Amino acid sequence: MPFRLDNKVALVTGGASGIGEATCRLFADAGAEVIVCDINAEGAAKLAAQLPGGARAAACDITNEQAVKELFQTILTLDVLVNNAGIGLVGSVEETSVEDFERLMRVNCTGPFLMTRAALPLLIASHGNIVNIGSVAGLVGVKKRFAYCATKGAVVAMTRQLALDYPTQIRANCVCPGTVDSPFVESYLEKYHKHEKEEVRAQLNQRQPIGRLGKPTEIAHMALYLASDEAAFVNGSVQTIDGGWTAA
Repeated sequence: MPFRLDNKVALVTGGASGIGEATCRLFADAGAEVIVCDINAEGAAKLAAQLPGGARAAACDITNEQAVKELFQTILTLDVLVNNAGIGLVGSVEETSVEDFERLMRVNCTGPFLMTRAALPLLIASHGNIVNIGSVAGLVGVKKRFAYCATKGAVVAMTRQLALDYPTQIRANCVCPGTVDSPFVESYLEKYHKHEKEEVRAQLNQRQPIGRLGKPTEIAHMALYLASDEAAFVNGSVQTIDGGWTAA
């Protein structure tokens, strides 16, 4: 069977919901021992209890350097790091406060940086790999997403840079989804379009030429491929999975 992760340890940030949850479930089914890492300790523990293969939960604020250090003191081996945790923000440059911009930078950029730096010795030892979850917003401009585009562009750049600094020790690749039907989108609709959810949801569906939102499991399958041995020649790659959004 292809795309197996037997006898491998995989850590997924933001693992308790959405794309992260789907990735944890798929990786566990593929044979990995999964560490469900999330700031939501209860959600992480609940999911880990449902997974096979000795999965465990790890509550961690990935933006806190000390918390990340303490987390990795509990991890002896690691083969795959999935930097999935992220947050969004609606607003043009004029509508974006310094506080909100810095908050997105902390979660979407500083978090993956701290996790990657802490995981690197283990990943080098296992000849492992990193899968960063970026966004099409890191590749093309998206209206009213100034800060989000900036942070996801940084995730793409960090991925490529890692592939150059450690070309034979590890692999680093990035998945750039379009809009995915997930709690991330639901929270966006609730916050910004509470009284017009279905209308805006229809607009989000049509934003992708395929005419629908992506599914978390579809993104997870791309992550699984990149994490597997079948992708041994894939390094520094940025994979779009966006229903054709960036094809034009």
